[in-house]
Amino acid sequence: MLELSNVSVKYGSFAAVKDIDIQVGEGELVVLLGSNGAGKSTTFNAISGLQKPSAGDIIFEGKSITGLSPDKIVQAGIVQCAEDRKLFPQMSVHQNLIMGAYVHRKKRKQVKESISEVYELFPILREKKENAAGSLSGGQQQMLAIGRALMSRPKMMLLDEPSIGLAPLIVEQMFEVIQKINKDGTTVLLAEQNAFAALKIADRGYVFESGSMVVQGSSEELLANDTVRRAYIGA
Repeated sequence: MLELSNVSVKYGSFAAVKDIDIQVGEGELVVLLGSNGAGKSTTFNAISGLQKPSAGDIIFEGKSITGLSPDKIVQAGIVQCAEDRKLFPQMSVHQNLIMGAYVHRKKRKQVKESISEVYELFPILREKKENAAGSLSGGQQQMLAIGRALMSRPKMMLLDEPSIGLAPLIVEQMFEVIQKINKDGTTVLLAEQNAFAALKIADRGYVFESGSMVVQGSSEELLANDTVRRAYIGA
């Protein structure tokens, strides 16, 4: 479904991502592991069209999307849920969700159905639909960010550090929701530092260090890898 072939991304002379190869099959849940600055978010930004690769190609459903604008990539079926959520804090929960449906803005019935689906997935958002997004707790804001991403009915969702800054119980709930979204038919590419939680729900994973992909394998293989366990799981 998605293939990155020898992709590099530079900021000036600094190579943030170097010659990476990633494949994500339709229906999979794949995780990118690595510490801050490892290149995970830069990879997501390249896929989303927010940062143009300096080399390589990005293929989605058999067609190159390298160099396409972000709105064209959303229309193709890929949506990114950013690490810092990027909500509109003064706007209501409901208004933030509507903003996520701009691809379907002329299809009112479809937008209404999408909002109902998000409220069913996150009942607390229905309760707080008139509240300003900035007044929500961290966990609720993450729910809203994911819900807004779902409003475009993506084929693939890029989730960038969804557990960051959340309490352990909320993290567990968040990963259950991500797993449900995947099982309901959305392909998921997840970037995470919480390796143990991510690998418990993922099919496969890639480990990044200093902009390079250094290890890849099934979740079981990565959980059993001593180097991965020492660096990212603490065992």
